[in-house]
Amino acid sequence: MDVEALYTQIEKTIQINTGTIVLESPIGFPHNETNLYLVDRNGEIIWRAEKPDQVTAFSRVKLNEDGDTFSAYTLGGHACELDLLSGKLISVVRIQ
Repeated sequence: MDVEALYTQIEKTIQINTGTIVLESPIGFPHNETNLYLVDRNGEIIWRAEKPDQVTAFSRVKLNEDGDTFSAYTLGGHACELDLLSGKLISVVRIQ
């Protein structure tokens, strides 16, 4: 499935049953929005990943083996576990 970026360029996509997880480049992405989101097969956004704080952006993403969650890392030094169905934060650890 071809996915179009919202603001910047797409750095990574992950295909899952409900659609495609998209990670856009944080460079130039609006700070008040999240650069990690899920789109369905029609290109509609299903969810936008919850950020641990408003001024950070996601830099990496990977699926977890449990099939229910995924991990994402931010430029602000956060390691996040998020729910695959909703994009909501489950846990956040600050990496120093």
